[in-house]
Amino acid sequence: MADNPEVGKIGWIDMTVDDADGIRDFYKTVVGWGSDDVSMGEYSDYSMTLPANGEAVTGICHALGSNAELPQGWLIYIVVEDVEASAAACVESGGEVIVQPKGLAGGRFCVIRDPAGATAALYQP
Repeated sequence: MADNPEVGKIGWIDMTVDDADGIRDFYKTVVGWGSDDVSMGEYSDYSMTLPANGEAVTGICHALGSNAELPQGWLIYIVVEDVEASAAACVESGGEVIVQPKGLAGGRFCVIRDPAGATAALYQP
């Protein structure tokens, strides 16, 4: 049993695309989300926010820098107890690690492809 009660939950969802500005504007128009800039140094990614209270609910990111190797499209981040152990279990179970475990937002993450070909990120706070 996991010590962390968040293990197994979807902790975050990001979209990585070539045209983050255009996709940000698309979702602002279609869904009504607001956006906050997230500085990435020479450019900004975006936290998309609820119109009612400004709560960040998802991210839209440029396929640049540390996101350049991520698959384009929506990517869920599933909370795990130990990202290295989960990455190893992925490979042992017929999946593939497409982004090796590394640091992110005060934790560690990796990106996997399951045996059906779907991608997901695993995140250890």
